[in-house]
Amino acid sequence: MQKDLLSVLGNLLTTAVSNGNKQQGRIESRIVQVDSNEFNYQIYIPPQIQSKQNLPVIVFLHGIGQRGSGGIVPTEGTSSTIVRHYFTQVPAIVLVPQCRQGSYWSDPVMDEMVMNMLAQTIKEFSADAERIYLIGVSMGGYGVWHFASHYSGKFAALISICGGSPIRESNRFDYLAERVGATPSWLFHGADDRVVPVSESRQIVKALEAKG
Repeated sequence: MQKDLLSVLGNLLTTAVSNGNKQQGRIESRIVQVDSNEFNYQIYIPPQIQSKQNLPVIVFLHGIGQRGSGGIVPTEGTSSTIVRHYFTQVPAIVLVPQCRQGSYWSDPVMDEMVMNMLAQTIKEFSADAERIYLIGVSMGGYGVWHFASHYSGKFAALISICGGSPIRESNRFDYLAERVGATPSWLFHGADDRVVPVSESRQIVKALEAKG
């Protein structure tokens, strides 16, 4: 029954998307190298790429449950149709790296992997290096603050969803705020979160506000 409903939903959505949008973006896979290691990543290429240069880039960092290889964005079936429908509404290149098992976004190899992917994407599509946006959820939220603090001024804006400070020293929030500076930041965090305490996001906000 559930499979039938999903099939119907997929067919309806496919029809709606194809009728409402003559041009569709595409989801492709790429490979990036870090030393002797190769990593796969996924990229959404919007239809605007055919007529415009200097498109913005959104980097999305997933949570701990999506670690692995092979990509996190579905490319077949109903799930793929739904994903493509929402992607089509985003007039930007969307970069979706995947953190390997047992690693975190702040690990040196993962750090280099993401930054190499970003540089490769900007070069390939002549993207706007002044409009790079970073979004992350949970482990990816921690990743947002890692990259924002290590590459100060690199990102035009930040969105952290139930994230926290990856710094373990005593001044873990003040140092973060100093490095992030005036970069526009938007934080989301449920007060009842039992995995990542909401105090993480609240203390980041407090530190950012204290730094002006």
